[in-house]
Amino acid sequence: MTDLNNTQKLSDSTEPAIDYSTCYAPFILDACCGGRMFWFDKQNPNVLFTDIRSEEFTTGEGKHKRNRKVLPDQIEDFRDMSHSNESFKMVVFDPPHLFAGETSYMARIYGRLTRDKWQEDLRKGFSECFRVLKNDGILIFKWNESDIPLKEVLSLTDHKPLFGHPSGKAQATHWLCFMKNVS
Repeated sequence: MTDLNNTQKLSDSTEPAIDYSTCYAPFILDACCGGRMFWFDKQNPNVLFTDIRSEEFTTGEGKHKRNRKVLPDQIEDFRDMSHSNESFKMVVFDPPHLFAGETSYMARIYGRLTRDKWQEDLRKGFSECFRVLKNDGILIFKWNESDIPLKEVLSLTDHKPLFGHPSGKAQATHWLCFMKNVS
């Protein structure tokens, strides 16, 4: 007969059964995270936050003064990513969407597009995001139509969104959901 008093239950142990830190990798990629503004958990361990820049800066003056941070986990250019094919179950793609001046407030917060290369940059961005996305993976795309209509941006990829939703006061910000290999 087994002595139940001498048998340690897994739930009684203070040590984890598996050390996930040695075998676990994020399965979500934020390809241009900026300040991680729309993330509820800005340190989510399931997400690899990447951006082309890493910086801390201050915007505004007086009561409007704010310390801003763009601190990705990894420096990465969404147009040419170092990740292997089909590395992530989900990719979040919120690229710059403004033709802002290089040192403007909006450019510092959100990044910026250039008028001569925006189509090439976004085309490469979509291509890279779908390349690193697993088959049947989900791509969440966020776009604001301040400078470029959504229709023009969607013409830069062969993939079609499953659904989307406009939001914001002017309904100019769009959230779209794509699924790789599903039309």
